Amino acid sequence: MSVEIKVPTVGESINEVTLTKWIKKDGDYVERDEVIAELESEKATFEINAEKAGILHTTVKEEDNLQIGDIVGTIDDTAEKPASKEAPAKEKQAASKEETKSEAPDVTIIKPEENRPREKENIKATPVAAAILAEKKVDVSKVKPTGPNGRITKHDVMDALENPGRAVGKEMFSREEKTQKMSNLRRTISRRLVEAKNSTAMLTTFNEVDMGPIMELRKKYKEVFKKTHEVNLGFMSFFVKSCCFALQEWPSVNARIDGDNIVLHEFCDVSIAVSSPKGLVVPVIRNAESLSMAEIEKEVVQLAVKARESKLTIEEMTGGTFTITNGGVFGSLMSTPILNIPQSAILGMHNIVERPMAVNGQVVIKPMMYIALSYDHRVIDGRESVSFLVRVKEMLENPEQLLFGKDPVKALLQL
Repeated sequence: MSVEIKVPTVGESINEVTLTKWIKKDGDYVERDEVIAELESEKATFEINAEKAGILHTTVKEEDNLQIGDIVGTIDDTAEKPASKEAPAKEKQAASKEETKSEAPDVTIIKPEENRPREKENIKATPVAAAILAEKKVDVSKVKPTGPNGRITKHDVMDALENPGRAVGKEMFSREEKTQKMSNLRRTISRRLVEAKNSTAMLTTFNEVDMGPIMELRKKYKEVFKKTHEVNLGFMSFFVKSCCFALQEWPSVNARIDGDNIVLHEFCDVSIAVSSPKGLVVPVIRNAESLSMAEIEKEVVQLAVKARESKLTIEEMTGGTFTITNGGVFGSLMSTPILNIPQSAILGMHNIVERPMAVNGQVVIKPMMYIALSYDHRVIDGRESVSFLVRVKEMLENPEQLLFGKDPVKALLQL
């Protein structure tokens, strides 16, 4: 008997999905409840599980667009589970010897943490190649290995030195073009960005923040913070906390337009823009105004991991009232972030750069960051947008204000 595998209902407003990947291939034996395929809608990625154990027979291809309820394959649940096959011991030993065979021992090159790929893969190179790499300070990611088992040889290093700036594996004077299909997520991002530009009166105001106080605070307390809360103390919690205080002080920045009405939110559901393998997503930290610094950091880490693994749900990506995006992690010095409609404002963080600043008539080098607030002028006036950004700046440059939402001395004196 064959069991049909259908595209499940994934949301009230979602009618079309794309089958992005078959986890199991045609003819594979699958266990019950095992993940067999991934689907992508305009909002999130979903998985299809096997309803029964048996042999899988696929009827659609990867990147096919499907409607809810469409059949993607069948499972023959009458088929017996094949016996596991093990390679003979002699073949395993022979393969092991072949892999380790070389004229000279390999040198393992471990890339610096900031340049290392996520899988933290170590790169093998011959001793001569490793010596040249170290002497010439060549980035190993720019070298195409051609030796046995993916080793970098002397010829590979010399080829990289003779052709600087050429992408790894790219032919000289290539004029090739490649066309790829837009994913549902990318099409949705495109549509929403155009809609935001065409349907709002978007403006951007800028300011700059001295990040020295926060950097000193993090340096002083990062170890005890991590030991106490089991999470790193990052910059995002300071920005989220500062924005929450400022949003409650300037509620129009935390509002949205609904027809002829303006909806003012008395809570802060802060969307955090995260770069995922399939595009930009904005998971939401609910009631961020009620969370502690550690709770915010844990939420940020959890949502970022889910985004990278394409496991965010629709509920986790909808309903935000204000967005924070951090282009600084990619080296952006300044930008004008675009609104995440129907929200009325978005804050852009940028790269921290040491710059000469005038302080009391003296030139002082300080770690500075430009911050940008893009806002819908239909909802937010210039006074409110500028005042909001100045408030965020004040709290970031004086982190102790995050205790009370205002200057501690003024709080004590009830000013």
